[in-house]
Amino acid sequence: MTMSVYLSALSVTNLISRMPAAVAQGIIWGLMALGVFITFRLLDIPDMTVDGSFATGGAVTVMLLLAGMPAWAALLIAIVVGVLTGLCTGLLHTKLGIPAILAGILTQFALYSINLRIMTKANQTASVQKFGMFWENGNGFLVSSLHIPQAILVGLVLAAIIVALSYWYFGTEQGSALRATGNNPAMSRAQGIHIGTMKVIGLGISNGIVALAGGLMTQFQGTADVSMGRGAIVIGLAAIVIGEILCDAIFSKGCNFAVKLCFIIFGGIVYYAVMVVILWLKLDPNDLKLFTAIIVAAFLAIPQLKAQSKSSFSRSKKRAVSERSDA
Repeated sequence: MTMSVYLSALSVTNLISRMPAAVAQGIIWGLMALGVFITFRLLDIPDMTVDGSFATGGAVTVMLLLAGMPAWAALLIAIVVGVLTGLCTGLLHTKLGIPAILAGILTQFALYSINLRIMTKANQTASVQKFGMFWENGNGFLVSSLHIPQAILVGLVLAAIIVALSYWYFGTEQGSALRATGNNPAMSRAQGIHIGTMKVIGLGISNGIVALAGGLMTQFQGTADVSMGRGAIVIGLAAIVIGEILCDAIFSKGCNFAVKLCFIIFGGIVYYAVMVVILWLKLDPNDLKLFTAIIVAAFLAIPQLKAQSKSSFSRSKKRAVSERSDA
């Protein structure tokens, strides 16, 4: 009995020891989810480009690091390249009339070959001990799996900057026009907003943030892979839905835009923590995508189920009142 308790405690300790790394990676995936949020929630476009632009950000970052470029500069260039991938999807959609989801798939498909060209092979490795975010050779902050506290700190700082910039931008005239485009395209067009331009801008910003997340993940892991963005759109949706559900649960009267953005980052952390728990339970890693799909479906269904329950309760209440009045 004592041995069983000891093994159980040891197992729980092992789970707890994994959580800091899960938080670090969750913040990075949360940043990626912010990019998905712009297209999925604000523009009402399910953008499939992110599966490719995430890997593109990683590919550009790793090659620039290997070429001797500072990590912060490599990330800035990765953001620019990510913006270009989003612009490509936007132009395919707005100028050539290709449906948005198909335009994203075409860009993602093309990015696989482009990423191979960038890295010259399927994966590239850069030492996680060498490349720091602001300084190198151990003299600065490292986004590395070998320096988890520093990775969490840098991730939180970058997340705060992205959230602050997003909150500011989407409060500007252009940002408000972009939000209006996704909310009511017909009314936006009637107000003189160029719908096509707003979509292209939104897709560019979205994929720039996604590419930043891909570059950070490359630094954290010390490697970039041509398939590292596979399933990114689903992970982003999971983080968004989890964050929104938690936000609505805590702030029953509703939360402002900045708080919602922060909860999307938190949703990424929760999602990755759940994945760590699944692995800790020794479930088959091949089933991770199945569990991800179940989690996303469950959280997407929660608002609908709540609405149905409220509607049923309201109908029952009205029926009871009607029966009492008839009596």
